[in-house]
Amino acid sequence: MTKKEKQPSTDDSTLRRQVAALPFRVSERGSIEILLITSRDTGRFIIPKGWRKKGQKQWDAAAREAFEEAGVVGKVASKAAGSYTYWKRGNGEFERLQVLVYPLEVKTQRASWPEKGERKMAWLTAEDAALLVDEPALASLIRTFAPKV
Repeated sequence: MTKKEKQPSTDDSTLRRQVAALPFRVSERGSIEILLITSRDTGRFIIPKGWRKKGQKQWDAAAREAFEEAGVVGKVASKAAGSYTYWKRGNGEFERLQVLVYPLEVKTQRASWPEKGERKMAWLTAEDAALLVDEPALASLIRTFAPKV
């Protein structure tokens, strides 16, 4: 590797950050259910995530993403439950991003939202949700989050 080539960083603090909501609800039986949605490009299971707008609090941005991508509204925590990293694809390039995850207790799903019909969604047990996401750190976060609620 030459001096001009950029070496991949293993330090998460240098990564660009996105925010995500971890939408959850308590079932009639008292267990936690997690809402997963599919990505628009690959169809893999993810949680709603995106970029914070200038001047917007991170947790508010996470709640906005949950509404835009899944139509869900509820009470968002101001403290992240954790974070994970993933590789984002774009224009033939990949970028490693850090995602801060904010729990969102879903109270309702609106009849209409910006990305309605563009994604599939499923309410799942925490264990099933953890099995379906690709990122190991997100799976771990989902598994450890459920017992705390």
